[in-house]
Amino acid sequence: MKKEQPTWFEKWFLNNKFTIVLLNVLLIFLIISAFIKVSYIFKPLQQILNIILPPLIVAGILYYLIDPLIDLLERRFHIKRVISISAVFIVILALLVWIILSLIPVIQNQATSLMHNIPHYWRTLQKMLMDLSQEPHLQRLHLANKFSPLKVTKSFSDSLNGVFNSALGNITSAVSVVSNVVMIILTAPFILFFILKDDRKIKPNILKYVPERLQASTADMLTEINQALSSYVRGQLTVAFWVAVMFAVGYLIVGMPYGVLLGIFAGICNLIPYVGSAVGLVPAIVLALINGHQMLLYVIIIFAIEQTIETRAVSPLVVGNKMNMHPVTTILVLLVAGGMFGLIGVIGGIPIYAILKILVGKLFTWIQRNSSWYDKPSKNE
Repeated sequence: MKKEQPTWFEKWFLNNKFTIVLLNVLLIFLIISAFIKVSYIFKPLQQILNIILPPLIVAGILYYLIDPLIDLLERRFHIKRVISISAVFIVILALLVWIILSLIPVIQNQATSLMHNIPHYWRTLQKMLMDLSQEPHLQRLHLANKFSPLKVTKSFSDSLNGVFNSALGNITSAVSVVSNVVMIILTAPFILFFILKDDRKIKPNILKYVPERLQASTADMLTEINQALSSYVRGQLTVAFWVAVMFAVGYLIVGMPYGVLLGIFAGICNLIPYVGSAVGLVPAIVLALINGHQMLLYVIIIFAIEQTIETRAVSPLVVGNKMNMHPVTTILVLLVAGGMFGLIGVIGGIPIYAILKILVGKLFTWIQRNSSWYDKPSKNE
């Protein structure tokens, strides 16, 4: 029997892949639009997440740092997990007490001294800008006006006033932030204890609610996400710690003012991939310029030594190929996440991107397996 030719409707709508894709995209946008219209329904859920997520995130970060040690004590020395966790908590508490008694006073003294000397440093910087504006080469290039101390001072004063006004206008918000930090400090250790204790039960409990035919792929996906997050968190924090130590030790050796404070700042900035090291070096360069050209040379030498040790030894040993991300992709993720969510987006953008990459990859594999779009063409086609 001769096969009937498809009608124009079947050809262009029912059996057309491009049309089906457009219809699915339209359906997705309609669903998003509907959710936006009834977004007020989800405000209680948002408030609950704002309360729950911060201590969970802190506990999760600490879990990835502590879990390898707990596993080592349990596997090699056959110490019960609860006892291992308790012992590690006691050691961490002792370290925190030591930091509070020894390191915090040093940081406080350096921060107080820095705040006290800021007017002197600012006058010195103004004088340097004035001398720079009088340079003959700069005047020939007609750039002296751009380096005018008056313009720089006015711009800095305007920015400073804006910061102070914003800070004064958000005292209630600051109090809220402090209360949230206190709640995190009080609740995160308890959450961390039970995550460490029952971490082997988390995946089976999640898989109980997944259909049986999807349990294997879901288990693989959870394992990949866990490995990506653990490698990133452990790698970034470990490298940041050693960067802070190397800078602080280097600054103290050459007699750089506020060496410990600058080292800690450089370590925190190093949590931002690629650009963090440069950002962490800026205050050290400014202070070195104020303290003389020889100190600037010392800072450059310290930076070169630190970068060599970090790139040749610390990062390959600790991080490895943690995310398998192209540098261009990393920079684009940082730009987008930073533009949308600020500093939190810059720090958390890459692990969130890694999770989304795994989810999208699994979804694409499922579509390939279940859709006829990716079938190999037959010989008759």
